[in-house]
Amino acid sequence: MTKISIIVPVYNVEKYLSRCIDSIIKQTLNDIEIILATDGPESCNTICEKYAKNDNRIKVLYNPGSYGKAFN
Repeated sequence: MTKISIIVPVYNVEKYLSRCIDSIIKQTLNDIEIILATDGPESCNTICEKYAKNDNRIKVLYNPGSYGKAFN
């Protein structure tokens, strides 16, 4: 069972998104779940999908509607 879930709200941050995700992945604690809650645009969705394909700890949640809904 995953001990820590890290939720990253994603909206129009393609410029910074890879750096953010890389930083989380490089943490020493490996027993984590990374949830990328993306509301787009398509360029952000593509980056999220690329990372999810390469790391099974990463899940992508599409169009949560708001930050509150993403966290819930």
